[in-house]
Amino acid sequence: MLFSDKLQILRKSKGITQEELAEKLQVSRQAVAKWESGMAYPDIFNLIQLSELFHVTIDFLVKNKECGKAVNQVILSDLDELIEFKIAAVKNTYAGYANECSPSRTGSHDYCYEKGDYRYYDTWLGGEAFSGEEAIWKNEIPIFAMNYFGRTLEDTFSGDFLKEALRMATKKMPYRGPEYYQAGEYLYKTKVIGNIEWFQGYEEIYYHDTKVYECFYHGGVLKEEKQ
Repeated sequence: MLFSDKLQILRKSKGITQEELAEKLQVSRQAVAKWESGMAYPDIFNLIQLSELFHVTIDFLVKNKECGKAVNQVILSDLDELIEFKIAAVKNTYAGYANECSPSRTGSHDYCYEKGDYRYYDTWLGGEAFSGEEAIWKNEIPIFAMNYFGRTLEDTFSGDFLKEALRMATKKMPYRGPEYYQAGEYLYKTKVIGNIEWFQGYEEIYYHDTKVYECFYHGGVLKEEKQ
């Protein structure tokens, strides 16, 4: 992922505007806008400030590669299975208009899906502002989790379009929806830092040129504690 994309996700994950970031760095808003569009690049002093502000290394900011350690072929095979199951689970639950299963908490909306050795659970609270978690088990062992928090911004938001976008997830982009998806007057966009083992992302929906929805998410593969 390019520096410009990483900066946008990190800034939005903090909930700050370009103007607020510029003020923290004591640069112009136009400078931040150029960094995020890929038209310019910060100097080493500003890179140091950005790494300290967002608690990431300079290497992470400047190197265009996926995060995560190399894994052997057996683990890669397991990850492929996990990704395929996650995509199928989303299509067969919320995004697929499935019926909810019994709520796990007061006021929660819960969805369940099982296939073979895998079991998927999605639970969330709220409405116009919402928070939830997806989790996957294999042979009753938890192996994946993702938390998300989002909100609708305008009455023109369409839950049907969000579900449609989520059904378009691919093996390359299995986290939420595809990087870009447009249908009629709606546009879905998402950007992700990392890979299925460890990631964070931000998605948004536009109606014409107005942003009507946004959601932050992060998650990854769970590993047993070493004894």
